[in-house]
Amino acid sequence: MIPSGVEIYVALEPVDMRLSFDRLAGLAKEQSGYEARCGALFIFFGKRRDSLKVLFFDGSGMAIFYKRLDRGVFKLPEAPSKATRHVEIDDAALEALLDGIDVDTTRAARPKVH
Repeated sequence: MIPSGVEIYVALEPVDMRLSFDRLAGLAKEQSGYEARCGALFIFFGKRRDSLKVLFFDGSGMAIFYKRLDRGVFKLPEAPSKATRHVEIDDAALEALLDGIDVDTTRAARPKVH
């Protein structure tokens, strides 16, 4: 489902889950420095961490994937420093994240610092 080699940026600060395309695209640019239409996936968590949104450009327009857990919370990757606003993960770490697996304990989840 996830294209191989796609860049995936995880915002570490919670966002209002009512935000939609334009505001999330603005946050993507603010936090990662990349335009939302660059082909990367941008992951945003809600304050309670029981929901997330993935913002991406599919070639013809912006799309949002929204997931809310029935129980438990999503496990955020750890920030290497307090100043870090986002980390980059790979596709295997994203799949683990969406499945509810702690991405910090998986081999593939070594976040890149930006």
